Amino acid sequence: MPKQDTFETEQLTDAAFYILLALIEPLHGYAIMKYIEQMTGVPGMIGPGTLYTLLKKMCANELITQTAAEEGKKSYVLTDKGRILLRHELTRRETIVATARKIMLEKGI
Repeated sequence: MPKQDTFETEQLTDAAFYILLALIEPLHGYAIMKYIEQMTGVPGMIGPGTLYTLLKKMCANELITQTAAEEGKKSYVLTDKGRILLRHELTRRETIVATARKIMLEKGI
């Protein structure tokens, strides 16, 4: 059975979520990786292989678009479809956390 595209199910991996979050403003590949490191405090959180594979898939799914290249660097930015998915994913993750907090409080953890 082929692996299902997470963009179709609207359940993003952490890497995809952070990339979309980073691309609220246009950034090129290396800047995306550095921004995510700064955001999470985790060096090497997303490597180049993961990043460029996801950028390609996100472009194909029209979640991001490539902007004009500067100094030979391709930059990317969210599309409206990407913004909608990012908001949906944030709500989904907030629901997961709220549910977990409630259960843990009830169980005294």
